[in-house]
Amino acid sequence: MTRRLTRGGAGVITLVAALLATAAPPAGAAPAPPRIKVENGQTQPVFSRAEAVTQTVSIETTVDSDRDGVRDRVQLRVMRPKETDRGLKVPTILEPSPYWAGTHDIPLYPVDVDGAQTRKSAAPKRNLAEIFPGYYDNYFLPRGYAVANLDSIGTGGSTGCPTSGDRAEQAGTKAAVDWLNGRARGWAPDGTPVTAGWSTGNVGMIGQSYNGTLPNMAAASGVEGLKAIVPIAAISSWYDYYRANGGVVAPGGFQGEDLDILAKVVLTRKDPEVCRTVIDELTATQDRETGDYSRVWAERDYVGDARKVRAAVMVVHGLNDWNVKVKNSVQWWNALKQSGVPRKLWLHQADHATPFRWRLEEWLRQTHHWFDRWLYDIDNGVTREPRVDIERAPGQWETARDWPVPGTRSVPLSLNAGAGAAQPGSLSPLPRPGAAQSLVDAGRTRTAEQLLVNQDQADPNRLAYLTPPLKAPVRINGIPKADVRASLDGRSPYLTALLVDYGTDTRPTGARYDTGERVCYGQGVPGDDGCTTRLGHRTETAPFKIITRGWLDARNRHSPARTEPIRAGQTYDFRWDFEPTDYVVKPGHRLGVIVLSTDHDYTLRHPAGTELALRPGASKVWLPLAPGGREALG
Repeated sequence: MTRRLTRGGAGVITLVAALLATAAPPAGAAPAPPRIKVENGQTQPVFSRAEAVTQTVSIETTVDSDRDGVRDRVQLRVMRPKETDRGLKVPTILEPSPYWAGTHDIPLYPVDVDGAQTRKSAAPKRNLAEIFPGYYDNYFLPRGYAVANLDSIGTGGSTGCPTSGDRAEQAGTKAAVDWLNGRARGWAPDGTPVTAGWSTGNVGMIGQSYNGTLPNMAAASGVEGLKAIVPIAAISSWYDYYRANGGVVAPGGFQGEDLDILAKVVLTRKDPEVCRTVIDELTATQDRETGDYSRVWAERDYVGDARKVRAAVMVVHGLNDWNVKVKNSVQWWNALKQSGVPRKLWLHQADHATPFRWRLEEWLRQTHHWFDRWLYDIDNGVTREPRVDIERAPGQWETARDWPVPGTRSVPLSLNAGAGAAQPGSLSPLPRPGAAQSLVDAGRTRTAEQLLVNQDQADPNRLAYLTPPLKAPVRINGIPKADVRASLDGRSPYLTALLVDYGTDTRPTGARYDTGERVCYGQGVPGDDGCTTRLGHRTETAPFKIITRGWLDARNRHSPARTEPIRAGQTYDFRWDFEPTDYVVKPGHRLGVIVLSTDHDYTLRHPAGTELALRPGASKVWLPLAPGGREALG
């Protein structure tokens, strides 16, 4: 069954608009310029997608990333209502991407670091962001918007070299906004200079993953004319994509990837060999030995530039996303908050995905109102709605005025030894100091999930600390932190902590499935019917779920930018953050903290055998608990 979203028939509205636009004016009167239609506080679909005008423009940037003595150019493909050729001026919704021309398969780095020759895994066809089925043209163009796709620097029809998020890539995306505002030069494919006389200068950007990172980058430049962005599962600091607290930590599913690998994956420009030196320099400076924060990472960190942002930002992220981890959106959200930037937040139960295909109606309503408000200055009330939407369970959404929810406070829970100083230990608000408890690292051969089973029994390769069954729900929302007193003796410098919900339950996995329900959202054309298939969340029934995890390279115990030696067997204080989360542990379940060294699927994997000795009672975690959470823990 196909369900149509449009109210009252888009075809009728389009026909009326066409008749109004083409009707002959009274004798002697000038023809009325075409106009958008606003009704019920939102733009209406009165323009024809089928008759849209298309153009391709090569835009000059301010950088020369391939060092050929000529400024780089980025290629922009625009689709706009035909009425823009008769005086209608419209804003633009733009999706920049390195993926429009496809990707390459590039071998990944080995992550077993014992010095032996290790076979490089072949990378799957890299798809950091699953490129959206194109709905912007079907939905937004009829409502009076131009829509555009931009090839980021070094990809597709652009020149320059892809460099995984540095300021040159930022300049490439900024250049598109500048051209739409008459501040940058552009040329048609035949070399004819071309300007955007049809543009109001107001620009919105939207995209997922890398396609959402580029809007973050453009906004962080402070470019004038960029009015609103919707970054979905996007990066705000590339350090927090490929590193964590001094450690080399992979994006989920891509163990062994790094800045240079990704640059090679998206290097689809003509004559790619001109970028060899640039990418070789990236390889030489990214530093997979120490994982230290350096100038390379500072050039790819936009969080400190939130104060420059002029655009309203709608941040969207999956709570089960281990590719672009939630920290990238939460730290951006917090920085925007501190800078007073207009903002919204969606947190959902999928992994690396957009809510478009499972909450389609509300997604279109809110993004439509977001762009109408900031690109057309329509006071539609979107800024007076609750600022935060959170998917608590599949299809179960709630709203809040802020995030973390007001009243959340950080509560310490001590990692205490069990009866007779045994394992597993207890997780309690009251510390009970005791003798050191040890594990022997086996993370090269055992995954974190394998180390979570049999939580009520001792396991030589991990330490476990558990609460009693909860008497009331406990909501953890924000950034948990670990505060551990321990020693290390061996090759692995990693400390890993997992926050775990123990209790058999049916939970979303992050993956989706096709429900078979067809939903139509916009005007169709041959080959594109303006419809999609609704998705649902996959679930599984399991005895536990990793709520969140966090990593530290012990050599970076004082700073992610500074490696310091660790003396074998010496006890140190280690502090690090988990990935942010919003999760409710149900009554009857137990909350657990599991301590490891190597995390098989994320960290570098040193030879097994490192001994980690933790001081119970002196070690704790800090959990951001919503009101009532502290009391539920006893």
